[in-house]
Amino acid sequence: MRRYTALINPIAGGGHAAERLGPVTRLLEQWGASVTVEETRGREHAISAAEQAAARGDVVLAAGGDGLVRDVAGGVVTTEGTLGIVPSGRGNDLARALALPEEPTELARLLFDGQVRQIDVLEVGGVIVPGNVYAGIDAAATSIINGSRWVPAGLLYRLAPVRAILTWRPPRYTLSTDGRTWSLRAHTVVIANSGAYGHGLSIVPQAVLDDGMSDLLVVGTGPRREIVKFLREARTGGHVHRAEVTHETVTDIVLDADRPIPLCADGDEIGELPARVRILPAALNVIAPSSPSGGRPKDSSGTTYAPKRTSGSPLGAADRTGTGMRHGKD
Repeated sequence: MRRYTALINPIAGGGHAAERLGPVTRLLEQWGASVTVEETRGREHAISAAEQAAARGDVVLAAGGDGLVRDVAGGVVTTEGTLGIVPSGRGNDLARALALPEEPTELARLLFDGQVRQIDVLEVGGVIVPGNVYAGIDAAATSIINGSRWVPAGLLYRLAPVRAILTWRPPRYTLSTDGRTWSLRAHTVVIANSGAYGHGLSIVPQAVLDDGMSDLLVVGTGPRREIVKFLREARTGGHVHRAEVTHETVTDIVLDADRPIPLCADGDEIGELPARVRILPAALNVIAPSSPSGGRPKDSSGTTYAPKRTSGSPLGAADRTGTGMRHGKD
């Protein structure tokens, strides 16, 4: 029978993480499992506590938002342990990507006797990231979100990007992967594993959690007035059809910019550019429903998403320069 150590972020979800975790742990104990609950005291403590629990053979439960899930995953990957998630934050985007049940009894049953699935993770500067890494206007919005915890999540995640873009100037990024280097001016660069962020946005709908690839999405420059429409389209993935949005799959990429740009991962700032982001295939064991079959995701018309490139260039974004690239604009 599984043993569990539940690591809980006491401030997650506006301080309601314990209310979310309680019914789940009570059911696990009723069914005969042993559950230890421990509050985390920060990122390093969460990673260390996860390592120790996984080394004992416990399933490590992350009861918090995407940030705690990221930190607990870091400890679990190191020890080749198993992660369970009790979604208790404001975003819970990885839980959504994994199709975890929201109802406590269903979630407890999954954690009690559900199968273990192996998914990929990103690694950047020693940080394990199950979801996504991003640098740009979305990173600026993340800073606003994390400084406004008193605002309801649904409202905050919609207002923060609009507020961020008021003072935003798109930098010139330099990207290097697969022996190619190119530069472009853009609003954001996302390296995705889950493709879901921002409280339900399908920012990279092409992303697959267990295909051994990361998905590089670049949002080139465009009118600021389009941001609201862009966000609305991103809820369903329709934004990927915009001319300024480009995509391809990569396994290892170095990202830099012409000025200091914050680098974020799963809802938190983890540093600044430059950064190297690698995919680590099948590195994380997580209790979750089976991966859907049928290859890469499809759009609303039923067409499989495919990398969007232009004129033989690695990316079709506007204002490109670089090795092996054609100059000019789309």
